[in-house]
Amino acid sequence: MSPGSAGDDLAEVDPRPRSGVGQRSARDAAAGADSLILDGSVSLGSSGDAAGQTDSRLRSGVVSGRGAGNDVVTFGETMAALRADGLIRLGGTMRLSVAGAESNVAIGLARLGHSVGWVGLVGGDEPGELVLRTLRAEGVDVAHACVDERGPTGLILLERRVGELTRVIYHRAGSAASFLVADDVLPALDSLPKLLHVTGITPALGRGPAEAVRVVVREAAASGVLTCLDVNYRARLWGREQAAETLRPLVSSLSVVIASDDELELVAPGAATTERDRVAALLDAGVSEVIIKRGGDGASGHTADQVVDVPARRVQVVDVVGAGDAFVAGYLSGLLDELDLTGRLDRAVTTGAFAVASSGDWEGLPSRSELGLLDALPGSTLR
Repeated sequence: MSPGSAGDDLAEVDPRPRSGVGQRSARDAAAGADSLILDGSVSLGSSGDAAGQTDSRLRSGVVSGRGAGNDVVTFGETMAALRADGLIRLGGTMRLSVAGAESNVAIGLARLGHSVGWVGLVGGDEPGELVLRTLRAEGVDVAHACVDERGPTGLILLERRVGELTRVIYHRAGSAASFLVADDVLPALDSLPKLLHVTGITPALGRGPAEAVRVVVREAAASGVLTCLDVNYRARLWGREQAAETLRPLVSSLSVVIASDDELELVAPGAATTERDRVAALLDAGVSEVIIKRGGDGASGHTADQVVDVPARRVQVVDVVGAGDAFVAGYLSGLLDELDLTGRLDRAVTTGAFAVASSGDWEGLPSRSELGLLDALPGSTLR
């Protein structure tokens, strides 16, 4: 199928309830498989080959972690990440880490002192172990994450192509995360968090993940949990029309919408054609805060009562990948700390600046005590 047209090949989700989050029946395992083929990706597992291997589909729960009372819950796919020092086609050294929009936010929040749980599926492989080990080491609760043997842990390759332009290559079709369903996530809401954070990446992974986002957001909102959507559009995962069809129905259950200026149209009604109209339409639909990321130009925050613009923090750019996730972590941290809108945006552009000033998706994110470091004079030495 062509890139960005995920819908036709996404498998049906078995609507029957499952007994326990730790395993699936053979029929459940055969359903929900994601056959999405991505531009530049290869299939990482064949659900068809595994159709008769019920024992290989048993999933083991990850038992370590807090598992209750988190400030924030988020869910999605976290992949093994290989960053090339040069062009991949020329060979050379690659650095291994992990990456995923939701887990990047989780790490950012944990470093700022908030309790946060990440829910997702990883393969029964060493990259999956790396994902879970990294999140645990960063203080993220993975008590509701699971190992799923039906697919491997996804992989993302990154190379600096020219200047500040980074090229991303996904190998995530058929990954363990593509089998995610709502029942994998809902137990994490049993001890109600203050906030649920989702992105527009997860529903692009397949019909099961898309349904999980819809159900979990609805259930969280109905339980009084604040809900945040970072649109985070990925053209290599789906087209804009399909993204809009999937994300717009979520709006009535959202407390906060975060988007870049070219993503607002994916959540706002199609009849709204200007940024002002799109923001107004989202606020009229019940969204409390609409936050617009403007990259090097800073950010804007909109509520029913005020509009606040803040400039970006000026730093030397090293790597822009992960900056949006860092921004979200800073904003949600400010929200949890009950800062005013200006304070929330200031913390968001600060954490975003830390991200672009260092290499990696999350490695350079600050602790709470480091938030003031950017106020030091250039060239200063901390002694």
